[in-house]
Amino acid sequence: MDDWEMWEMDDQVRLSPRERLVLLQIEANLRHDRRFARRMAAARREFWLPAGVVLLAAASVFVAVMGIRTSDPALLWCFALLWPLTLFQAFRLLCRTTGPRPSSRTRLTPWL
Repeated sequence: MDDWEMWEMDDQVRLSPRERLVLLQIEANLRHDRRFARRMAAARREFWLPAGVVLLAAASVFVAVMGIRTSDPALLWCFALLWPLTLFQAFRLLCRTTGPRPSSRTRLTPWL
């Protein structure tokens, strides 16, 4: 659905053609603003790190328990690969929650 079709939908607010055009121009400018897009994307990413840590921790525990119970080397190797990744993500989450967020210009690396 494009912008014009969205405005054709029946709603309670009626805008004049000039108001519609101005609103569409504002939305187009916001879409082209990279800094605004980064801030909006960062807000969406706030959820994924804690969820990822929880899922990685659950998978690590499951693989470790099953590896110990069955003595299967493949499961133990999976645990050996998952556990450092889980610790790294948990460390990132801890850093995010305890310290002040630096601006993107002072950040040393983009992944931490």
